[in-house]
Formats: sequence, structure tokens, C-alpha cells
Amino acid sequence: MKKHNFSAGPCILPQEVFKKASEAVINLDNSGLSLIEISHRSKAFVDIMEKARALALELLGLEGKGYKALFLQGGASTQFLMVALNLLEKRAGYLNSGTWADKAVKEAKIYDDIYEVASSKNANYNYIPKGYDIPSDYDYFHCTSNNTIFGTQMKEFPNSPVPTVCDMSSDIFSRTLDFTKFDLIYAGAQKNMGPAGTTLVVIKEDILGKVSRKIPSMMDYKVHISKGSMFNTPPVFAVYTSMLTLDWLKNLGGISAIEEENEKKARLMYSEIDLNPLFKGFAAKEDRSNMNATFTLENENLKETFETMLKEAGINGLNGHRSVGGYRASMYNALPLDSVKVLVEVMSELESKA
Repeated sequence: MKKHNFSAGPCILPQEVFKKASEAVINLDNSGLSLIEISHRSKAFVDIMEKARALALELLGLEGKGYKALFLQGGASTQFLMVALNLLEKRAGYLNSGTWADKAVKEAKIYDDIYEVASSKNANYNYIPKGYDIPSDYDYFHCTSNNTIFGTQMKEFPNSPVPTVCDMSSDIFSRTLDFTKFDLIYAGAQKNMGPAGTTLVVIKEDILGKVSRKIPSMMDYKVHISKGSMFNTPPVFAVYTSMLTLDWLKNLGGISAIEEENEKKARLMYSEIDLNPLFKGFAAKEDRSNMNATFTLENENLKETFETMLKEAGINGLNGHRSVGGYRASMYNALPLDSVKVLVEVMSELESKA
């Protein structure tokens, strides 16, 4: 039976990427060697790393604009601290719009002068705060573009008087934006790029080198830039798979092409949530995420029936996070529209049975 994978991450990736990546584990480009046994200093892997970094900048429209792309270890969570280490001199402002944004605040507060410009924590993060000010004496402003757990997404970004840092872990490469508005972007690979194990960091170089503290080499962006993401042994499989996924996206027509598909999926999903009286959306309508649709079943007596129907339809990974409950349909780039249609059909069929 075909599986429809709505998992929030690690998540669905293109089938052709799985195929090529699995073949490379056995035999990389007919070299007679596995991807995961060759030297990361070999020309074969250096070429892979350089292509992955170049594709990231190309797809984001940042080529030749003073940005560098890095593939680092440690997940996006390491970036919570790394951002502060490299950019915080006096004070910084954070938008607290979800669990991961809250964790970013907590980690950066090791250095004390971290301020929340706004927060939606009091409403269990079911909306994106708006109408806040960003003081011009901050070193940077940090935001999270998409909140995976709660299903909210920033539709607009403030015109910040200071450098803007954005955690785009769960919607990177999913929609067209003016990426030059951001001075540093980071994103864990396990949503729209590849398997867990690497994090993409895109940095405008001229924001670096302005703090007075000593930065450990492994946490210094300038060190990683100077070494081409090769300061230490990189996560070769995660980088290679990310490269394949970015190449797949480029061949589809880039971010603008995938955005059209993502909007179709989101419209279909939210239309069913709104029209079907058995379900209720969690996030404020104006802030709904195109990547993660969160919703609850209004009649708990139908829970067992609904989940049996989901299983019979081959639907996987729909359970919501414990912070919200209910269900979460994660519709990342590689999820086909047909999978959303199957889910919507199950939801509609449940209504007819109720």
C-alpha cells in the first residue's frame, strides 16, 4: 500500500532523491567506493559540498550578494547559541512565536541582554505577534519564520533597522521571499532538504567580526567560511542528500514552482478543516502555515474511527505535538498533492459517517 507521509520531520523527501542517495551509499558515481567511506577531502566530496552550497545560494537568489552558505553539524538548536556567540555584543531582540523560538531565547539568554520584542506564548502560540518595535540599538533581531508545532507562519517580515536573523528550519525553500532582507538564515535539513544531521546556514559576511568576545573555533562562522564547511569532518550523507534535493527543486523550476504546489495543498487542506464541522483549526487563520496544518477533532468519540480510517488509507505521521494535541498535517515540498487529497477524502468520509 502507498504510504502518505505527513510526518513533521524527519519527513518525506523526493523518491528520486532516496534512490540516488541509496545507490551512492553502495557506489558513488561508479567509483567503486561508497559515499560514506571516501575521504571528505577527496575531490569527489569537495565537489558535492561546493555544489550543495552553490545551489542553496542560487535557489535563494543570493549569488554574488555577499552571502556564504555553510552546511554544519549540531542541528538548528546549536545555532541558537552560535548566533549569539557571533553577533551579540550589547543586546538583541527576539520574537517569541513558538516552542523553538522560545528555546532560541533561552539559549541566547546565557549572555543576559536578550529581550522579547513580542510573544504569543500566553495564547499557546496560536498566532504570530504583530505591531512590535525593534529598537535601533539592538545588535540583531531574531525570528522564526514557521512554527512547526503550532502551525503558524510569518506572512510578512518587519523592516528591521538592525540585522535580521531567521530560523527557517520548517519552511526553507518553500516560498518566494526577498531573502536579501535577512542577514543570517539557518535551517535544519530534516524538513525540506534532507535527513537529520546537517544544518544550512546562510550568512551575509559583513555582519561578522564585530564582537569583542573570543569565539571557540567550532562555533565561529568565520572559521567555517574560511574552511568551506570543512573545518571538521562534515556529515557527508546528509550533505549529499541535501544537494540532491536542492538539485531536484532546481529542476522543478525552483522556489516559485514549488510555492504554487504548496499553496494548492494548503488551500485544499484548510478548506476541508473549515467546511467540515467535525474539525477545528488551531492556528489563527491569517497566520496559518502552508507547511504544517494543525487541527483537532471536535467529537472525541470519533477518534478511534478516524484513526482506523487513516491507517486503512495509508496515512502516516498525522498525530499532533503534545503541546497542541489533535492532528498535524505536515505538507513539505516533496509531499504530493494526491496525498493531501487522500487525507481530505478520509476527513470528508468521516463526516458522512457521523
